Amino acid sequence: MNIAKLMKQASQMQANMKKMQDDLAQRTLESSVGGGKVVVSANGGGEVLSIKIDPSVVDPEDVEMLEDLILSGVKQAISQAKEMAAAEMSKMTSGMGLPPGFGF
Repeated sequence: MNIAKLMKQASQMQANMKKMQDDLAQRTLESSVGGGKVVVSANGGGEVLSIKIDPSVVDPEDVEMLEDLILSGVKQAISQAKEMAAAEMSKMTSGMGLPPGFGF
């Protein structure tokens, strides 16, 4: 086992991970719920960037529905961001021969 080689590989992996995280942070996803009445934009890092709400769903008598739509849109956008990050991580770690449980 060559420790120097392992250290170099670990350093390269760390640099690649940083690059991937920076790349994911630049990608934008949109989640649309309620027939497009609420649209949530997030980046690949799982950060919510914006929420757009169609005025037709703003009903002072039914605030709970709007809250549910917003929550659903945010959860969906974050879930999509996590899926995208996992897919990118899987690409990066494929072929590395990681033991079971260490893959993504």
